[in-house]
Amino acid sequence: MAVITGNELRTGDVIWWTGEGWSRHVDEAAAVDHDADGIIARENAKQVVTDTHVIDAFRGADGTVRPAHIKDRIRALGPTVRLDLSLKPADPAAGNWVI
Repeated sequence: MAVITGNELRTGDVIWWTGEGWSRHVDEAAAVDHDADGIIARENAKQVVTDTHVIDAFRGADGTVRPAHIKDRIRALGPTVRLDLSLKPADPAAGNWVI
């Protein structure tokens, strides 16, 4: 199956086309067919979403939608690090790290 994803222009959040609108939850993504380009053009014109594109996905036995490519799985399911180890906006040590 194929689904449409993009980023919400206002927040930058990853969003998924549901068939009627956008959701932050990949499980609500709707399969798209030959009209994906038309949907993308219409939604881009509203200036609510950016970087819209079609990706391959599959529906698991439990009914969940999972993107086929690892990059899109990370976009759908979040960071690959422990959240307690990630940079916090008010971290006083931010900018002092040596990489």
